Amino acid sequence: MIRKIALEEHFLAPDLIPHWEPTVAGIPDAVAARLRRQLCDFDGERLEVMDKAGISKSILSLAGPGVQDEKDAGKAVRLAQSANDFLATQIARHPTRYGGFAHLAMQNPTAAADELERCVTQLGMQGAMIDGQTHGQYLDEPQFHVFWERAQALDVPIYLHPADPEVAYAGLRGQPKLKRATWEWTVETATHALRLVFAGTFEKFPGAKLILGHLGETLPYLLWRFDSRTQILYGLSEEMRHLPSFYIKRNISLTTSGMCSPEPLRCAVDGMGADSVMFSVDYPFEDTETARAFMDDTVLDEALRAKLAHGNAERLLKLV
Repeated sequence: MIRKIALEEHFLAPDLIPHWEPTVAGIPDAVAARLRRQLCDFDGERLEVMDKAGISKSILSLAGPGVQDEKDAGKAVRLAQSANDFLATQIARHPTRYGGFAHLAMQNPTAAADELERCVTQLGMQGAMIDGQTHGQYLDEPQFHVFWERAQALDVPIYLHPADPEVAYAGLRGQPKLKRATWEWTVETATHALRLVFAGTFEKFPGAKLILGHLGETLPYLLWRFDSRTQILYGLSEEMRHLPSFYIKRNISLTTSGMCSPEPLRCAVDGMGADSVMFSVDYPFEDTETARAFMDDTVLDEALRAKLAHGNAERLLKLV
């Protein structure tokens, strides 16, 4: 069993449990209770599950949507700081086993940049996780330039985690089984990432680092088509001096969270490069044993397996 580092592993902070509970509305009470118990645990079951899977370190992030659904921007800033302080105390109790992604109130981009800097430079966190759009505002919009400038200066990645769109896609009307994790979140998150590419965010901030779960939300499969449509329909510009695949490969890394299948893994590695793919579970929303078996048993060159399981994360997150 190879040693692993996992990057999309979730927790709950006491002050933000009310923001999380609507996300489990409608699921069986027993399932919701199990998830809440696992999200609030740092000392027992979580560490046991990590040990059984060979996960030496988990980078913990708040289970969404967190403060991003908060209407009061000032309250959102305060709650994000509280969640980060709480996480820092848990990391301090198990410093070799846990790292952290900061939780940020994107309602105030300057405050979010300041909090990112505090979490990285004072609390020792490895970057931040952002749960999709914030009240209809996407990270490519000009007000977020101050945030990307700070993230680039700190040289830390931003994990873009799926979340609900502001307005439901009409094509899902009458098909509730396609909502959220089945398909809706993939469309929303892939679109959000592509906005950053096509709006020129990665041209303006070439050192910005984005992480996507689920082996890239289909983007590795579509690299050629993004380039083809750009060449035929739009051409290059001040916003995009290179083809889309250049920015996707240079600025975006992927994790295996929620995607335990060898075929898309091969596509992700071939399309993005062996240095751009990392192991994750999405605990407790995915089964850790399934993720372990996938990483341990998929037919891979052993040097590549080591990169995916821990080497790429160690380099990107500066864990060594």
